[in-house]
This record gives sequence, C-alpha cells and structure tokens, in this order.
Amino acid sequence: MGKVRNILQAKGHAVYSIRPDNTVFEALQMLVDRNVGALTVVDENDKFLGIFSERDYARRVILKGRASKETLISEIMTERPITVTEEDSIEDCMVKMTDKRIRHLPVTDEQNRLVGLISIGDVVKFIIDDQRYIITSLECYISGTHT
Repeated sequence: MGKVRNILQAKGHAVYSIRPDNTVFEALQMLVDRNVGALTVVDENDKFLGIFSERDYARRVILKGRASKETLISEIMTERPITVTEEDSIEDCMVKMTDKRIRHLPVTDEQNRLVGLISIGDVVKFIIDDQRYIITSLECYISGTHT
C-alpha cells in the first residue's frame, strides 16, 4: 500500500492556515471560500499549533451557545492533534482516523514543520485509485493484453 507522500504528490502540499487570534467567524469564512473542512492553526512564525475543523465549531461553539464573531480560534482549536509523516502508510492513516474518529491528519516533517494535510476523502480516493489500477492490471494479465 502507498504512503502519505503519494497522496501529497497527487494533491499538492498546499495547506490553508489561520492564526489563533482570528475569530471563529473568520475561520468559517475561510473554510467556505476554500471549500475545505479544516484549517491548520499556526503562529506568526508559521509554527504549527493545532487544527480547527467544522467539528470543533459544532461541538465547541454552536452547542455551547457561543458567538462565532466573538470566539477566538485559540479558545476552541484542537491542540496537539494526531499527525503523520510523509513516510507513514495509508493503512496506518486509516487506522488512526478510524480509531480516533478524526477526518483530517496534519502531515509534519522531522522538525514538526507542517508539510501538508490529508483528509479521509484523500485516503479513500487513493485506495479506490490504487485498487482500480490493480484490477486493470490483473485483467490485462489474464487476457494477455497490455495497457
């Protein structure tokens, strides 16, 4: 099975980030503008601090009766989220996401610098594409044709 680096090679290393002193409303606007479900949280030196997701909003703002224009990201973000490296296997990512019931995994390097972000959708797409390739290869092998 593939590695996280294979997903990042296909989708790119772009990561959308927000600062901890931004409001939740600003983060929600960025989620909508970028059509993503999570943002990484970084400080002014781009040091990775955590992650903010739609789930954080639902559980820590809406259900608590808080106002998104008055609540700061630092108050509700997930600090020290589970991370992976580019060398982690897709299978390991699936296990982490399933066991911890999370949808996004920040990808960090040896110095804990953010190098990407993968979602459960990215993992599922990779697995489907990988299985499709294997099936096509086996069909060609069995029929004696080449692609």
